[in-house]
Amino acid sequence: MKPPRGAIAALLEGRHDDPFSLLGTFAGPQGTFGRAWIPGAETAEAHDLAGKPLGVLTRIEDAGLFEGPIAGDPQPVKYKAQGFGAEWWVTDPYSFGPVLGPTDDYLIAEGSHFRLYDKMGAHLIAHEGASGVHFAVWAPNARRVSVVGDFNDWNDTRHVMRRRSDIGVWEIFLPDVGAGRSYKFAIVGPDGTLQPLKADPFAFAAELRPKTASITTAPPAHVWGDEAHRATWAKVDPRRVPVSIYEVHAGSWDKDENGWYLSWDALADRLIPYVVDLGFTHIEFMPISEHPYDPSWGYQTTGLYAPSARFGDPDGFARFVDGAHRAGIGVLLDWVPAHFPVDPHGLTRFDGTALYEHEDPRLGFHPDWNTAIYNFGRREVRSFLINNALFWPERYHVDGLRVDAVASMLYRDYSREAGEWIPNEDGGRENWEAVSFLREMNRAVYGKDDGVFTVAEESTSWPGVSMPAFEEGPRESLGFGFKWNMGWMHDTLQYFAREPVHRRHHHGEITFGFVYAFDENFVLPLSHDEVVHGKGSLLTKMAGDDWQQFANLRAYYAFMWGYPGKKLLFMGQEFAQRQEWSEERALDWHLGHSAAHGGVRKLVRDLNRLYRDTPALHARDCEPEGFEWLIGDDAANSVFAWLRKAPGEQPVAVIANLTPVARAPYRIPLPQDGRWREIINSDAHDYWGSGLGNLGGVEAKDGAAWVTLPPLATVMLQFDG
Repeated sequence: MKPPRGAIAALLEGRHDDPFSLLGTFAGPQGTFGRAWIPGAETAEAHDLAGKPLGVLTRIEDAGLFEGPIAGDPQPVKYKAQGFGAEWWVTDPYSFGPVLGPTDDYLIAEGSHFRLYDKMGAHLIAHEGASGVHFAVWAPNARRVSVVGDFNDWNDTRHVMRRRSDIGVWEIFLPDVGAGRSYKFAIVGPDGTLQPLKADPFAFAAELRPKTASITTAPPAHVWGDEAHRATWAKVDPRRVPVSIYEVHAGSWDKDENGWYLSWDALADRLIPYVVDLGFTHIEFMPISEHPYDPSWGYQTTGLYAPSARFGDPDGFARFVDGAHRAGIGVLLDWVPAHFPVDPHGLTRFDGTALYEHEDPRLGFHPDWNTAIYNFGRREVRSFLINNALFWPERYHVDGLRVDAVASMLYRDYSREAGEWIPNEDGGRENWEAVSFLREMNRAVYGKDDGVFTVAEESTSWPGVSMPAFEEGPRESLGFGFKWNMGWMHDTLQYFAREPVHRRHHHGEITFGFVYAFDENFVLPLSHDEVVHGKGSLLTKMAGDDWQQFANLRAYYAFMWGYPGKKLLFMGQEFAQRQEWSEERALDWHLGHSAAHGGVRKLVRDLNRLYRDTPALHARDCEPEGFEWLIGDDAANSVFAWLRKAPGEQPVAVIANLTPVARAPYRIPLPQDGRWREIINSDAHDYWGSGLGNLGGVEAKDGAAWVTLPPLATVMLQFDG
């Protein structure tokens, strides 16, 4: 039956929200009937997918609308079209059935679909006898959604999608579309307004900025060879093994000869051996998912599922991770579920409504970064983010996620003045929706039982950040594996910036951290945040002249590696970069030729190897039984000494003299009489120090030993028996 004239007009003008009701093949009383829209065609002959002719259709509109009977049952068809002296073939997407099924609908509606990335977005598949791309996008409030791209001249009237009304998802299978095609979604909002073209929230790849389209990709082709690495980490408790992290901004660790970003393969060739040599256990990348603005360092992402095009193809990142794993190095990613940028091609007002964010800016706008805050109370938004947390370990085998800006998620009044925020239902400031999301995310990640761990950047005293988030457990516990120890970072940097003559008055800046050192599973972070925005480098933060700055920094590093907690050092600080870090330039690699800078790098390498090979220094990083004060009250001399222990292992005494005055002899109480071997001395000649030390070790008698303490130095002594 011929459809109403108004429906035909709406179809041709791109206003019809259900073209599947008009186009395709249909069963009728006289047999199968076909209708197709082929712009530019004057004739159209239907064929099955194998090429068998099924009938010639009649053009009923000059715009290229054809209809007529076709042989056989309703089925996918392709048309041989002719017009204006040309001939071409087109496979009709409206003759194909849906790809998503009732099970997908149920799990998506429930928010329990943990492989959404296999269903949403763009996927190259074979469907009903044809190869092509299946597109699916969530836009529940849209009047109409179409996929546009370089395969349809970006014409939003050509491929309007099928709406699955129960879940608000739109889908279409486009036959004959392959990998490497640019696309976006054209969305008409509930008020009839066409939104800015939107990139695919689930895209696996995107164009290089400033372009913003998503790109279709082939299924992953990389063949992994990291089974041993993954099996090892699946069997260990990360709290009780060495974890020493090298934090990297992939875009500025180094540049190529043209000043451009290194590809993943080039990074693998240079970065992995470097990290292996330095003895770090993990590389942590600042966000590598797609983002439009370089100075955001990746923390304002518009493509959570897409490795940035800055570094090449997505399989390149898989090759990097695999190479790191084969070399014994884990890979962690910074992950940003707290907020997203309001670039028009991104998630902001995605379907013409506040879909991923809150309508009310008191809940949905982040004043620090001019970004939108995810609506953590919305089931579909939580599912989108949790699926992303699962995606990176599954698709790219990453070993963990460091979750950015957790504190900003936990409090409704974060960075807000009175009247700029809305209390929770109890009248408090806690964002319980965000808490629930973080708990659910961590349960999902740890539920995979594959050795992946999570780390929270959380700067407040929220209780139980790294306490398991069991359903029946405390409401506040978040379920992270580790938490960054921001208090330790702040207090120790403040202390080391003080002139040594004043340190005796600030002894508590060091001792206070031990009061709460085991309240969480801590990572000690000397991160990128401490060397940007006018803060200078770690070296220039240190007090004193040039020699003292180097000595202070070496003492600080040895102090840190002897302190309970896992370690994190930002790139460049391992050789005492002088300049403040900038994402615009590579690190100052020429400094490695200097004895002073090279000495710091040697120290970091030796500290990592010592930490890795000495269980007393790592096996109880997160438990109070691994620590014991030896001297904590000598403020007059600014000396600190403590013991690191692990069951069945020889203990290590960590002693820091944080004045430029050598102290020899200095009495250190030790729990066992006998030989204590000097296993590290930050003042050694090899590190560009003065070379003062203990000639290989000391003898403890009657519960103490007389020790030589070099100036501005940390030494470690291990009991030899």
